[in-house]
Amino acid sequence: MLDLGRTFLQSVERSPNALALVDGDLRLTYAGWQPLIAQVAEGLRALGLARGDRLLVVLQNRWEMATLHWACQFAGIVIVPLNWRAKPEELDYCVTDSGAKAIVYEEVSAQAVVESPAAQRVPRIGLDDAPGRTATFDSLRVTAGTPHDVACAEADDYSLILYTSGTTGKAKGVPRRHRHERAAALAHVAQNFYRHGERTLGVMPLYHTMGVRSLLAMALVDGLFVCVRRWNAPLALDSIAQYQLTCLYLVPTLYHDLLAAPGFADTDTSSVRKLGFAGAPMSDGLLQRLSKAFEPDLFVNHYGSSEVYTFSIDQDATKKPGSAGRAGINARLRVVKLDAHSPDELAAVGEEGQIIADLRGDEAFEGYWNRPDADAKSLRHGWYFTGDTGFFDADGDLYVSGRVDDMIISGGENISPVDIESVLSLHPCVEEVAVAGVKDERWGQRVVAFVKAREPVDAATLDNWCRVSDLVNFKRPRDYVFVQEIPKSPVGKILRRKLQSGEYERDEAASSTAAARHPETTKE
Repeated sequence: MLDLGRTFLQSVERSPNALALVDGDLRLTYAGWQPLIAQVAEGLRALGLARGDRLLVVLQNRWEMATLHWACQFAGIVIVPLNWRAKPEELDYCVTDSGAKAIVYEEVSAQAVVESPAAQRVPRIGLDDAPGRTATFDSLRVTAGTPHDVACAEADDYSLILYTSGTTGKAKGVPRRHRHERAAALAHVAQNFYRHGERTLGVMPLYHTMGVRSLLAMALVDGLFVCVRRWNAPLALDSIAQYQLTCLYLVPTLYHDLLAAPGFADTDTSSVRKLGFAGAPMSDGLLQRLSKAFEPDLFVNHYGSSEVYTFSIDQDATKKPGSAGRAGINARLRVVKLDAHSPDELAAVGEEGQIIADLRGDEAFEGYWNRPDADAKSLRHGWYFTGDTGFFDADGDLYVSGRVDDMIISGGENISPVDIESVLSLHPCVEEVAVAGVKDERWGQRVVAFVKAREPVDAATLDNWCRVSDLVNFKRPRDYVFVQEIPKSPVGKILRRKLQSGEYERDEAASSTAAARHPETTKE
């Protein structure tokens, strides 16, 4: 298998004059970008980084970030991209854990770098006059001598280490080899029906598996990656129209923002023919709104992780809302009982259990970085225990119902938040909804729906909506809390623990209205 550096050279050789990268006023063709990548790769070597060394990068989606990613693939250096919002203690942990030999950062992430003791012990390349730097990005652009035009990495070398966000405890490093990354990118191209010359919005962060996949996939099809440094719906709409973007791969939250942007109705989005989403379930209501707004040729629900890029794919997301489809082209999946210790303890059709994936798949990682404890918990008998809950229906389609840790146990019943959210999201007055289990003396956990309203609505109305749906009675929310925003991670995952601990802002007007009109609604 080709390594990723040689994969990029394929695009340079096939389509040298094709537009490859856009960042504001900067526009680079493949032929124009490749020498710049080679210079930066040589600059990293001159800084003392050798094949197999780790480079920590704390940047937004800018041309320097994309260039560094490719430069590392050429040089055989392992890129360790980190959330630019990381706190000093998070960055310090990742510098130490990864054994990073240098750091590249910008002003927005400078405070974390400056306040990290571990960061002070390695070279620090700062962009845009970032404080605390020991070198500039321009110093990496080595032109003297003969740069290495041919990649020196091999397919079995490590390409990157992705740090999972970690809902509890310390983040886990996920090392992935060139062959894992290339197989995942090829699968992304195939499963999304990408053609030669596709154009996409580079908005999913390049410290996240979705962002990396978009970057690599565009190179495989000689396509265009339009950098979006920080999410801005109007700017995204402008980019779609200006560059005639053909495919979008976003988390549901960003799709929601696109539709809600004031200029959406007046923007020509007809070039977009393929929609894909991942990172979190998409509500039935949002699915319907997107399908009507874009009328895409393909609407893909991608279910996966940093550890195993693709678990399953549904290429017609609106046909069976909520379905994650079937195993991807490089995957095998099972659903085992919630308390299973072996991959052979299968759950019955329709029975909720834990989703597991075969580690022999081409996209699967081999184990966490320096975390034998995490390996022992998640890697068993050649299978990856995802921590996600779900079930297969009678047709063989997979449904993802949540996380094992998010499962609500109320009155002895296992209740999936996603089932309830799907029902409530279809109410026309509901903008967004998240369901969580809150401690309750009688029930153990009480099912509570946290609602961001689009229009005025009260708890009794939503309770009646659930009663007349196909939602079984014991799953109905016992409380409705109206909030200003649903707390989410940087990539759009609902942070249920914040809801459970009260870390949200109430929509006092909606709460007052609900309490005044229907004081007994939630007392059943």
